Amino acid sequence: MANVQRIKTISEFHRSQGLPEPDHPLISVVNYADLRLPPHQFPQSWVYDFYTIALKRNLNGKIKYGQQEYDFDEGMMFFIAPGQVIRIEADPKASPNRSGWMLLVHPDFLWNTPLAKSIQGYEYFDYAVHEALFLSKKEEVTMLGIIENIRQEYHANIDKFSQNIIISQIETLLNYTERFYQRQFITRKITNHRMLDRLEEVLNTYFRQDDLVSKGLPTVQYISDQLNLSPSYLSGLLKSLTGQSTQQHIHEKVIELAKERLSTTDLSISEIAYELGFDYPQSFSKLFKTKAGLSPLEFRRSFN
Repeated sequence: MANVQRIKTISEFHRSQGLPEPDHPLISVVNYADLRLPPHQFPQSWVYDFYTIALKRNLNGKIKYGQQEYDFDEGMMFFIAPGQVIRIEADPKASPNRSGWMLLVHPDFLWNTPLAKSIQGYEYFDYAVHEALFLSKKEEVTMLGIIENIRQEYHANIDKFSQNIIISQIETLLNYTERFYQRQFITRKITNHRMLDRLEEVLNTYFRQDDLVSKGLPTVQYISDQLNLSPSYLSGLLKSLTGQSTQQHIHEKVIELAKERLSTTDLSISEIAYELGFDYPQSFSKLFKTKAGLSPLEFRRSFN
């Protein structure tokens, strides 16, 4: 990939930004006001080998990761896992008064702790940039308080308690993020319910195609791409609105269409299965019985 710089350590990140050496080699809180990227360095892409949790306001440019781009004309919080490509493009018209902070955590800091594994379960590290978390003033104060606790702890004399205290603060930050994302799903209800309508439209369009025998069932990735959302964000949104994941919505649509065919046509069970994109009729029958409580044949007989 052209013009991509890999930053392996937090110390290397500090040097690349003209910052002093970090007080701790595996964790750092960076103030955006201290970053002095000259314009000639843009556009530039980076891959970090550490976790980045950031709250940004008035960034002097645009940021892109995944396939989405966002103008930072208001504050937002986002989460980047190691290995993601981040691209920043200069915007000469953007406000120079950027502010906010970045929490950088190297995976080695989490080694041999429960968080080393559980952090991979927080789906918002896979969200695209346009799915960032928009904080209320009160929520922002909460997050800044946690970040300040982390900063003070690793700036103080490191002792045998420091790592556990910092990790507990990171866990608290991640748990608050879960809560605030749920709030965001709820407060953007009108927009999110429109997403349900779009989901229904995408599924209807897909199942109206004549070549499902070769195409198969729609995948979660396909649905997410059609809706311009990351798979993790879409499933989180749908679970918040309906209690069901994207995969479950796909299955519900399949069962709905199968019931229609079973009750209104003379197609065989195998023909219906292939028409709906199943590779094997047995897989269709198993899913149908799980969802409907009856086998396809038993369901059909109930209409006779």
